[in-house]
Amino acid sequence: MEDPAQIRTDIPHSARIWNFWMGGKDNYEVDRVVGEASLQIDPDISTMAVQSRQFLIRAVSYLAEEAGIRQFLDIGTGLPTMQNTHEVAQSIAPEAKVVYVDHDPLVLAHARALLTSTTAEGVTTYVNADFHEPEKIVAEARTILNLDEPVAVMFMGVLGHARSYEDLLRIVRTVLAAVPSGSYLVLWDGTDDSPAYVELCAEYAKSGGTPYYPRTRDEIAAAFDGLDLIDPGYTCITRWLPGSSEVGCTPEIAAFGGVARKP
Repeated sequence: MEDPAQIRTDIPHSARIWNFWMGGKDNYEVDRVVGEASLQIDPDISTMAVQSRQFLIRAVSYLAEEAGIRQFLDIGTGLPTMQNTHEVAQSIAPEAKVVYVDHDPLVLAHARALLTSTTAEGVTTYVNADFHEPEKIVAEARTILNLDEPVAVMFMGVLGHARSYEDLLRIVRTVLAAVPSGSYLVLWDGTDDSPAYVELCAEYAKSGGTPYYPRTRDEIAAAFDGLDLIDPGYTCITRWLPGSSEVGCTPEIAAFGGVARKP
């Protein structure tokens, strides 16, 4: 685990700003300043932050309960908040194994405390890796997960940080190539549908934080090529699993994704 002394408190960080938007306390003054300024540009960003966690809860619940998945690889996990992947999965299947992947020192500093909430039957651990190194992620995950059995691979709102669109597809496809038939991809990302959101991302890049690039709906959808989308398919994350009354009451936001099975 990295030394928390490496944490930069003078440069805003997307995971900490996201934590601020979700009402968390794991952030610094520079993150709150940028977070407040971002809300002035796009007030819907806090809705996106909250709804992204609701999508995670619904997706992981479906995979653990309906699809019978017992292994989860959550890449670019960010800071722990409420109802994290392992808590949702292990509340349904206590024996579930969850591997979180991140390379932010603050995220890693929280790992020990978070891992105390795992079940006795299950496994929850962190891998210190950048998602731009999918081969390293696969190698590390293989020491914990059985990659001969289905795995849910998760990219929850992080691939906008990919250095290029080609890199985004390379990362997803490299990890998916390493998992067997019956595995799943859970992915969402911010889209360029909202001018306010696009402006927010442009301003954030000027702040010194790692740039986040909103993609088109079609570009994000291409990450699911060759996979079988689970109903209701590729959609706004607030509308995934529309049987929920909460989903039906939530306005559409510039965040699209889905859950898909590897044939």
